[in-house]
Amino acid sequence: MDVAALADRLRAEAERANERRLLVLAGDRDAGIDAAYTALDAAGIHDDDVTIVTSREGFRFERYAPNHAANLLGRTRKAVVLDAHEKFSPNALGQVVGAVDGGGLLVLLTPPLSEWPERREWFDDHLAVPPFGIDDVGSEFRRRLVGTLREHPGIAVVDLESKTVERDGLTDPWPVRRRDPRKRPEATTAATAAATPAFPETAYDACLTEDQADAVDALEALRDPGHAVVVEADRGRGKSSAAGIAAGALAAEGKDVLVTAPTFRSAREVFVRAAAVVESLDCRSDGGENERRIETTTGGRVRFATPVDAAERFANSDGDEDTSDVVLVDEAAALPVRLLSKFLDAPAVGFFTTVRGYEGAGRSFSVRFRDRLVESDLSVTDVTLAEPIRYASGDPLEIWAFRALLLDARPPVDQLVADATPESVTYRSFDADDLLADEHLLREVFGLLVLAHYRTEPNDLARLLDAPNLSVRALLYDGRVVSVALLAREGGLSESTRCGMYEGQRVAGNMIPDVLTSQLRDEGAASPVGYRVLRIATHDAVRSRGLGSRLLAEVRDEFEESADWLGVGYGATPELLSFWRENGYGTVHLSTTRNDTSGEYSAVMLDPLSESGRKLAERHSRWFRERAIGVLSDPLRDADLDVVRATLRATESAVEPALSDHEWRVVVGASYGPGLYVAAPGAFRRLALSHLVDGVADLSALEERLLVRKVLQARPWDVVADELDYVSTGQCMRALGTAFQPLVDHYGADEPVVAEERARFDRGE
Repeated sequence: MDVAALADRLRAEAERANERRLLVLAGDRDAGIDAAYTALDAAGIHDDDVTIVTSREGFRFERYAPNHAANLLGRTRKAVVLDAHEKFSPNALGQVVGAVDGGGLLVLLTPPLSEWPERREWFDDHLAVPPFGIDDVGSEFRRRLVGTLREHPGIAVVDLESKTVERDGLTDPWPVRRRDPRKRPEATTAATAAATPAFPETAYDACLTEDQADAVDALEALRDPGHAVVVEADRGRGKSSAAGIAAGALAAEGKDVLVTAPTFRSAREVFVRAAAVVESLDCRSDGGENERRIETTTGGRVRFATPVDAAERFANSDGDEDTSDVVLVDEAAALPVRLLSKFLDAPAVGFFTTVRGYEGAGRSFSVRFRDRLVESDLSVTDVTLAEPIRYASGDPLEIWAFRALLLDARPPVDQLVADATPESVTYRSFDADDLLADEHLLREVFGLLVLAHYRTEPNDLARLLDAPNLSVRALLYDGRVVSVALLAREGGLSESTRCGMYEGQRVAGNMIPDVLTSQLRDEGAASPVGYRVLRIATHDAVRSRGLGSRLLAEVRDEFEESADWLGVGYGATPELLSFWRENGYGTVHLSTTRNDTSGEYSAVMLDPLSESGRKLAERHSRWFRERAIGVLSDPLRDADLDVVRATLRATESAVEPALSDHEWRVVVGASYGPGLYVAAPGAFRRLALSHLVDGVADLSALEERLLVRKVLQARPWDVVADELDYVSTGQCMRALGTAFQPLVDHYGADEPVVAEERARFDRGE
């Protein structure tokens, strides 16, 4: 069978079953491109329905460079050709596979499969972070990928060098049963039954499956305040389309709908569907030039905002023009729980999340955020979409992608690990060979790592298996993974590399040395060798039992003689800062810009292991304290109060306020007498910083928040009084004086001028 005949049969079978098929053309790149043309022509797929993802140019099809493959997310094509000869990445594969429509073909151009794993390519360069070279990079991801290509149903493999068909990929499936037209479901909840009028029939005419119609029906609840709807689905089930249909129907009623997602690209389908509904009802009032905003003749609108901006808009609207009636959060699992929680203050909110697939982000949404959602004042409705929109259930290409990229990786089931305790677990180190030798182990490790982060990509699987700077440590209970840490070796760089980093050169894979060297101007920071805890996760069934701390303690014991420091960098929250501080890590940096997605400032913390590590941590802890007053009153003046408190408390040593006699007189006067804070604000800042670092004075949490907001962040009195719920600015001012009394008593205990001033006020002078 030649390529043309094979492609014809694959396409015919795919159309009959409404499934997709994968055609692998392995061999010379030019021969593969020629064979792809032949295959697509034989399959009867028009050029307008084909996209090729390649670094080359000059094709008759639509073309994207590999780094722009994400443009296919949310789109549907009859055929996609992915050129894996140059600039191939697991991400690109994950991005394109979902774009192929039922009855279509994914064509993969590869080197000879027997040679591909050992070839050094563009993606390998990205894994070869200093001090490692490309020869240190593994080949296990591609080896595993090739194995799946040779084993999985629905995948045809052609050896272009021998001109033979190794596998025909034919499965002889049953013909697909065509879908019936969708109708509006019967009212299934009190909210939908009581809602009048319902969404128009046009909205339900746009639904392609019963699942999707059920989702739109549930979303009718958002017409009234106090409701939340959660729509979960694998990729390709039409959840974003359901969101868009509901958004259009709500806007047609005059509602203001705010849509947010990690990127607008993620939410584009929402706006396409919303526009179609509004236009079908003949109520669109704008010209349609702005793809991120739809306005209606009824006064409604659908508009986009980034997650951080969206949270701020409705949280601080106070009834102004930015007030929204409904917030729709698409790809919610790709946002951190702390940011998602801010949307619980919306009048009505819909969360749309991918359970498995490229956009998915593990279980932080379904496990951790769910608790906060249940505890909120919102009435919650859950909808799950199971039936694919673009292809039939059981599509072999979808099943293959889940397996090849571990998109469906999960931790062990709860019952298997429910009895784990720090005393009953075993500490283990795993390399790529260990993980590949046990598919269940690999899935459990990767499943927990997915859980540890709100955005995990297919590239992360390749890094786990092949990056020379990464290693895995885990705790096992009865052979099951209950806690896992991914460690990245950093530092130990050559003098020339350190010099380049100091002068602004970006050195991949060395985040902490890079921050300390290039941003904080410490050229020696990249010399000691350290291990950054890239991710750490404990199974949800056994959280809060001390397993994470046990794992960190084991890591420390293992590396105490072979490394200089352990470190971590993450989006700072009070809870995480407390966890890392309790495990011996001290703050050396807090970023001065927020993460665009999470809206959080990032903390860097170190746990020194050697003398050079201690010197590194001590000087950066000292420098951090020295610059704290300046940055907190300028770039960090809007940082969360409790983040600032926890960050400062996690520094390693006390701070002496070093006040002059005059400054002590001002502070004592403002604390115990009629003095004014504005007479020497610098003295108050040094005292506040000293207490927030060492915590020796007896202050309440409210008093410490007052020190942060007014003294260190220099916010106006009325703003501070309102935020901290003081009845007036006068009460707030008096509270600040009272808060400084314990600080005066502690830090001024040995100062004669303090005793003198105190005595005057005690005598009533």
